[in-house]
Amino acid sequence: MYILILFIVSFIAATGTFYLNEHLKQGPIRSSAVLSLIVATFFFLFPQLLSPYLTTNIPLVFIGSSFIGMVSTRLISNYFLIGAAGLIFCIVYLNTSSFFHGYGGALGTSAAISLLAVLSLPILKASGKFTNGFHLLRKMVFNRKLRK
Repeated sequence: MYILILFIVSFIAATGTFYLNEHLKQGPIRSSAVLSLIVATFFFLFPQLLSPYLTTNIPLVFIGSSFIGMVSTRLISNYFLIGAAGLIFCIVYLNTSSFFHGYGGALGTSAAISLLAVLSLPILKASGKFTNGFHLLRKMVFNRKLRK
């Protein structure tokens, strides 16, 4: 039951941050910060409302998943894919949270891994053929090299 709640929180955090970022034009940092502040403040003020496990993990899962919602529409503009990246983040968080204990940047790294996994889906879709995802990835890599 607890894991299902964390999955729902990660989906809502990723899509909610993306909605604030793109549709309400609040910017990626403000969108993530405002929503994360609301959730963290709620669990700080009412720690006895839920179990200690959820009180500890919901803010962390929400903050990490909100990093996914900071993505630009140039890369992903589909709410389902952003929500899927949030769910992948939750899986990564649940399986590696003890491994990253004490290391800075674990939530951001896990969010980046989750987003890259979703971005790679078009690449893996066609067997042996170059797909739109591969061309997008190649364009991003080579355009950065040309700008420097």
